[in-house]
Amino acid sequence: MNWIQVLLIASVLALLVYLLRSRSNARSKAWVKVGYVLFVIAGIYAIVRPDDTTVIANWVGVARGTDLMEYVLIVAFAFTTLSTYMRFKDIELKYARLARAVALQNAQAPEQG
Repeated sequence: MNWIQVLLIASVLALLVYLLRSRSNARSKAWVKVGYVLFVIAGIYAIVRPDDTTVIANWVGVARGTDLMEYVLIVAFAFTTLSTYMRFKDIELKYARLARAVALQNAQAPEQG
């Protein structure tokens, strides 16, 4: 194993520790954590045995392992982007409803003059 593989594995493990520790609250979904762990395991496997990614790529009809990894990362990026967008839209809607409720709670009747 050369120095770049050690550096990459350490980086991937550090990312896993960060993601698991930052999402340790009760609202975090278990399948998200499982997905992180599986992604890290797959990443470490690809780092340790890069030639196997080409074999796996050939099984699914892709020419190179690098291309397969790129396609998987593109799909993961699109999923993450869409998920983040939907979460922000939900938060925006909640803030709008809260602002309306506060405005109605503090509303005053117009003075008759």
